[in-house]
Amino acid sequence: MTQAASRKTNIPKAYDPKSVEGRIYESWVKGGYFTPTIDPDKKPFVVIMPPPNVTGELHMGHALTTALEDLMVRWHRMRGEPTLFLPGSDHAGIATQVVVERMIASDGVSRHDLGREKFVERVWSWVDQYGSRIDEQLKRLGASCDWTRKAFTLDEGPSKAVRTTFVNLYKKGLIYRGERMTNWCPRCRTALSDLEVKYREENAALYHVRYEMEDGSGSVTIATTRPETLLGDTAVAVNQEDERYKHLIGKNVVLPVLGRIIPIVADEAVELDFGTGALKVTPGHDPVDFEIGQRHDLPTVSIMELDGTLNETAGSYQGQTMSEARKNIVQELEKDGLLEMTEPYRHSVGHCDRCDETVEPIVSKQWWMSMKPLAKPAREAVAEGRIGIVPERFSKVYYNWMDNICDWCVSRQLWWGHRLPVWYCQDCAEVVVELEDPKSCPNCDSAELERDPDVLDTWFSSALWPHSTLGWPDETADLEYFHPSTVLETGHDILFFWVARMVMMGLENTGQIPFETVYLHGLVRDPSGVKMSKSKGNVMDPLDLIDLYGADALRFALNVGNSPGNDMRLNEQKMEASRNFANKLWNAARFVMSNLGDEAGLDGWHDPDPKHRHDRWILSRLNRVAGQVDGFMKEFQFGEAQRVVHDFLWNEYCDWYIEMAKVRMRSDEAGGPSPLPVLAHVLERVLRLLHPFMPFVTEEIWRTLVDHLPEEPDRPEALIVAPYPESDEALIDEQAESEIGAVIEIVRSVRNLRAEFRIEANQRLEAALDAPALATVLEEEAPTVKSQAGIDPLIVGSGRVGESSNDRVALVLTGGTVTVPLGGLVDLDRERARLADEREEISKYVTRLSARLEDEQFVSKAPEDVIERERERLASSRERTTRIEEMLSRLDSP
Repeated sequence: MTQAASRKTNIPKAYDPKSVEGRIYESWVKGGYFTPTIDPDKKPFVVIMPPPNVTGELHMGHALTTALEDLMVRWHRMRGEPTLFLPGSDHAGIATQVVVERMIASDGVSRHDLGREKFVERVWSWVDQYGSRIDEQLKRLGASCDWTRKAFTLDEGPSKAVRTTFVNLYKKGLIYRGERMTNWCPRCRTALSDLEVKYREENAALYHVRYEMEDGSGSVTIATTRPETLLGDTAVAVNQEDERYKHLIGKNVVLPVLGRIIPIVADEAVELDFGTGALKVTPGHDPVDFEIGQRHDLPTVSIMELDGTLNETAGSYQGQTMSEARKNIVQELEKDGLLEMTEPYRHSVGHCDRCDETVEPIVSKQWWMSMKPLAKPAREAVAEGRIGIVPERFSKVYYNWMDNICDWCVSRQLWWGHRLPVWYCQDCAEVVVELEDPKSCPNCDSAELERDPDVLDTWFSSALWPHSTLGWPDETADLEYFHPSTVLETGHDILFFWVARMVMMGLENTGQIPFETVYLHGLVRDPSGVKMSKSKGNVMDPLDLIDLYGADALRFALNVGNSPGNDMRLNEQKMEASRNFANKLWNAARFVMSNLGDEAGLDGWHDPDPKHRHDRWILSRLNRVAGQVDGFMKEFQFGEAQRVVHDFLWNEYCDWYIEMAKVRMRSDEAGGPSPLPVLAHVLERVLRLLHPFMPFVTEEIWRTLVDHLPEEPDRPEALIVAPYPESDEALIDEQAESEIGAVIEIVRSVRNLRAEFRIEANQRLEAALDAPALATVLEEEAPTVKSQAGIDPLIVGSGRVGESSNDRVALVLTGGTVTVPLGGLVDLDRERARLADEREEISKYVTRLSARLEDEQFVSKAPEDVIERERERLASSRERTTRIEEMLSRLDSP
C-alpha cells in the first residue's frame, strides 16, 4: 500500500455542516492561523471589526458585515499578507443600562435603590455572564478574528485612550460645558445623540389656538401639535414678509392658560405657508424656537422635570405628564373659547432608540465637542484621496455632513460607561480636568472635589476604536505596524455618525488617517424588499438559517448579487440555491476522489502540462477565472467575484469537464493522457478560489482531497493559508476555448431541440454536422458530442440525414449547421401551429405588461417588488418570443 493510500479517508455521501463547522473552526484556532506575525518587510492587511453591542445577538446586519469582512480577510491572508481581523465589543451605555435596569426591576429594585457603585457592579456581572454571546455567534459564521487581541471599549487600554482624548481636547478648548438644546429621554433620564433617536410617522392633531392681542384689537391664531408646550412660550413669531402680520410686529399677545404677556417678533425662520403663518416660540422645548430665542434675546422657560413631568412653571398642571397636560390644556382652551379648530395631522416623532420613550427637546447643561475645527482636516482626507469611500457616491453624503456639522453633545446622564474625568472644586468652583484623579484643587488647594456624575456618549469611545484597540496613546508595536488599518467595512447608514467621527478623532489623536478605504454595504431586506424589523415580523435570524442551511450557505447567499452600497434581498430561494451549490461542490469532489486511485497516475497534478484539448480548455478557463476574480476582489466587487467562481464550477467544471472526463475514462482513449491529474488540479484550485466565500466546506474537502494526492514539498498546512490562485498567462489557450466552445454549442442546440419538442432524453437522434473549418476537431470530439447530446449515428461532413427535407430541422450555429431528422418523432406541422399560437398569446401578454409598466400611476404607487416582478415577467416573455421565432425559422428551413 502506498503512503497516499494509507492516508486516504472516505468523504461522506452528503455534506453535513453541523458535523463539520465547529470542528474546522476549532482547528483553525488551534493552528494559530488567525493571529498574524509582525513582518516589517510586508505591508499588513487590517480590518478592525465594528464593535457589536455587548447586549447584542447576531442579526442579519452583523452577518452581512462579518461575511464581507471575513472574505476580504481570508483573501488577503491567502495572498501571503500578515492579516489582522481584530474583534471587539462596545459597552453600549444606554442599551446595557436599560437591560440591567429592567432585569433588577423584575425584583422590585431600581438602580437608585442600589446606588451607583452597586449598580455598576451588577452591570459588570451581567456583561461577564452574557457579553461573550455575540463572539460565539460570530465564530459560528466563520469569522477568522484574532481572538487573542479582542478588545472591549471599557478595557484598560481603550479607557486610557478615552480619558487622554477628552483631556487633550478640553485643554485645546475643543470640549466645553454649556447650556444648549438637547434630545432628552425621560425614561432613561439622559441626553441622547441624534443617532440614538429614531423617528417614525404618527397620527396626531394640529390644534389652532387663538392668542388675544394685549390691547384688545384682535387676535393671532397659531397652529401646533403640542398645545401643552405653550406653557413655556415666550413669544409669537411671524415672517416679516407676511402681509397678514406686518402691522402686528412689536405688539404683545396674552398667553392662553397662564395669561402671561409675550411679544410678537419677526423672524425669517417662520414659514409663510405652514399652518397659520404665526409660530408659537418655546425656546426651552424646540430647537428652532431655541435659535429664534437666541436671536431675539427671549427668556428660555423650561416646563419639564427630567422625568418628563411638568414643573412649577406649569402652574396648576405641575406633576402631570406631557400627554396628560395636553389633554387637559385642550379642554381648558375649549372652555375659554380659544381653540378655533382641530384637524388630523401626520408627522414624524422622535423616540429613544433603546426604550422607545418619546424624546423631549430640552435646554440643559451638557458637555460639548466643537466639531468644525476637527471636520476640516477630515473632509480634506477624503477630498484629497487619502481615504477612499466605496461606492464613491457616498462621498457627497460625507462632504454634506462635514460642511454642515454641529457641535456634539458628548455627556450622558448614565452610570454605565466612561465617566467624565471632570471634578468641581466645592470651595472655589474651579473645574479640574486631568489624566490622573486629582487629590486637591490646583487653584485653591482644597481637597473638596466632587466628580461630574455624567458618562461619555458611547460613540466617543467608538470614534477612537481604530487606534485605541492597537494601544494608543502608548507607542506599541501593534500601533506602529497595524495602524492605519486597511479597510473599514460598515453600513452606509452610520457613515457620518461613526465613520466620520473616526476620521476626525484619528487625525486629531495620531496625525494619521484611521483607515485607507471605507467600504459601505446596504441593508438586508426581506423577500419583498421591506426593511427587516421585529415589529413587522419579517426578521430572519442568522443562527436559525445556519442551523437549517449551514454557515457557508448563509455567507454565500448574502453575497449573491451584492454590490457596494446597495440594499439586497434575502429569501429562502437564495438560501436553498446556496446550499445546493455547496452540495454540488461536495458531489464533484466525491466523484473526483472516488476515481483518483493510485498516486502513480497523478504525477503532475500540481503543475499540469496539458496535452488533451479538454485539459487545455479547462485550465485556460480556470486561469481566466482566476484573473477575473483578482480584478473583482481588488475593485471590491465581491458579488461578481463569487459569481464568476460559482459559474465556472457549476457550468464548466461540473457540467462539462467532468462529463467529458467520464467519456474519456469510459472509452479509455488509447495512448491519451488521463484526465485525473487535471481533474484534481482544477478542483484543488477551485477550493482555493472559493475559500473566502465558503470557508468550511472548502476546508473540509481540501483536507480530504490532499490525502488522495502525492506529497508536495511545499504543501500548506491548511487551506486557510494556502496561496490564492493567480492567473498563469501561459495556460490561456484561445484555440482550445474556441474549439470546445463549438462542441458545447452543438450539444446545447440539440438539447434545446429535445426540450422544445419534448423528445425523451433516452431517445437517440441522428445528426449531421457540417462545419468545414472544424471538421477535424469534430471528428476527434465525436464521442463527446454523441454522449452529451444523445446522438447516434453522427455524421461529420456534408452528409444528408432523414428521408426528406420536410422532416428535418437545421440548427444554424456559429461555425456551421447541425441537421437533425425528426420524422416519426415529432409532428412538425402540429409543432408549427403550436408555436405560432403560443407566439400570439405571448404577444398579447407582452402588450398588457408593457402598458402596465408605462402607466405612471401604477409605477408610482405599486410596491417596488411588484414592479420588479412585472419587469422580470416582461423580459422573460420577450426572451421566449425570440426563442419561438428561432424555432419557427428552423422548422421552415429546407
